[in-house]
Amino acid sequence: MQVSSVDFNMGTDPILQRGETTTSIGRIKPELYKQKSVDSDGQQEDVKTCGKLNFTLRYDYENELLAVTIIKALDLPAKDFTGTSDPYVKMYLLPDRKKKFQTRVHRKTLNPVFDETFQFPVAYDQLSNRKLHFSVYDFDRFSRHDMIGEVILDNLFEVSDLSREANVWKDIHCATTESIDLGEIMFSLCYLPTAGRMTLTVIKCRNLKAMDITGSSDPYVKVSLMCEGRRLKKRKTTTKKNTLNPVYNEAIIFDIPPENVDQVSLSIAVMDYDRVGHNEVIGVCRTGIDAEGLGRDHWNEMLAYPRKPITHWHPLVELPGRATSFDSQGSCSSPKPPLTP
Repeated sequence: MQVSSVDFNMGTDPILQRGETTTSIGRIKPELYKQKSVDSDGQQEDVKTCGKLNFTLRYDYENELLAVTIIKALDLPAKDFTGTSDPYVKMYLLPDRKKKFQTRVHRKTLNPVFDETFQFPVAYDQLSNRKLHFSVYDFDRFSRHDMIGEVILDNLFEVSDLSREANVWKDIHCATTESIDLGEIMFSLCYLPTAGRMTLTVIKCRNLKAMDITGSSDPYVKVSLMCEGRRLKKRKTTTKKNTLNPVYNEAIIFDIPPENVDQVSLSIAVMDYDRVGHNEVIGVCRTGIDAEGLGRDHWNEMLAYPRKPITHWHPLVELPGRATSFDSQGSCSSPKPPLTP
């Protein structure tokens, strides 16, 4: 475990007492692990198309694997000013979204040839309940990846019994809304009121947005202690190379007196490390009294169960402007006085 300690009062870091750094994962609520599902029901028949996708299907009975080879795409729309795109394909075997495959990015082409094979472990008698979902994206290094369109194969036995390789062509249905998946981060919060100490343990991330042309990222997590819009302290984890599902298990400690707990929040940013250029923000989330939704609920649960690590998955969202959240540094000028008994 790597542990970083920061003092809320900007003074000298106190010496950690044995047993005070709680890094166990704690209570996990299964209902928060549910993933967003792609609803393919009720698709309009007159939906616009934007090219075709060619892939093959074959079932390996001996090893219980569904082999999917993404061969190529044709006539994709141009998403760049140059009149081309940088396409790649992301694939799920619904309803399971935990296992995701992604092709390499092909530069400056509207007719990419992928020729990549992926294998989903699935029992043969479950195939009738599964759907293949392909999402075609345009890679963009400096902004959001544009979703070009999607293909959903509702019936895997539509073309054959899969005992032999079946070659399939499908129209790509144009994306009607942007649904860029930036990924999720799991972290735990634990507060020790008597010590005035908060431990945030960055556990892991999953399904992060690819930031490199290789279709991967070099992610690390940056945590900022915020007060009234100003950053008091900033700490970060180690960098995990070439992965979209990094595992950290690293604890960061903030010293926050009980009388200041309702004045602060934590900004968590998952970053992509770049040796040459600037490090890019993959996605962010917040937790604190003034956060929204799960960010606020996680904080309140931490306060309701002191000394217990509370763990949740948090979806990452885009950084709303790159101005002050992580670039302005200051101190909390006027902490509220402690309540009199």
